[in-house]
Amino acid sequence: MSTLHILQRPSPNFGLRREGLCPSLIVLHYTAMDSAEAALERLCTSEFEVSAHYLICRTGTIYQLVDEDMRAWHAGAGEWAGQQDINSRSIGIELDNDGTSPFPEPQMAALEALMSGIMIRWNIPPERVIGHSDMAPGRKVDPGPRFDWMRLAHMALAAPSGHGSAPQVCTVEAFRARARAAGYTSETDDATLLATVRLRHRPWATGPLSPDDISALTV
Repeated sequence: MSTLHILQRPSPNFGLRREGLCPSLIVLHYTAMDSAEAALERLCTSEFEVSAHYLICRTGTIYQLVDEDMRAWHAGAGEWAGQQDINSRSIGIELDNDGTSPFPEPQMAALEALMSGIMIRWNIPPERVIGHSDMAPGRKVDPGPRFDWMRLAHMALAAPSGHGSAPQVCTVEAFRARARAAGYTSETDDATLLATVRLRHRPWATGPLSPDDISALTV
């Protein structure tokens, strides 16, 4: 395999990981901006106090903004699997996307190649690859319903959807218990939790809670 070509665009917006933590999560985002250059300008300007470790353009070009062993400022408030300070625990990857467009093939291929290396370097399993929306229900929706999680799951780069056991009962309590076991531990109301899980695992789903929402979660 050829060496992945990564361009350097250093951001001043980073610090030390707290309490000696190392990356154990990958958090995927979209930029929600018109262009990669506009996103780079924001992520690399100190007044905005936001950054990520990497940004991947729609063309597949990869920029590194912050060293992996440093704490980039990408996740904000949230929680995953009972853990907070996600910035100290994660590698943040921004995808150049306006929030409504599909993610082009060159961009997805670059993401897969980049993630493969990160997951090996830091021993991050597929179930520890999450979206910004997963850790911040109701506050964030990226990488959004157009992102192809199934493609990543097929390559063992993310947890699969729809592979969980069928629920014995379909209740809010059963759904909450399965979601919590899968990592959704942020405090949120029932409707927001359902919308968040569907955004990741069943983005086409509508209507009230169904057994498929529960079995979508693999634990």
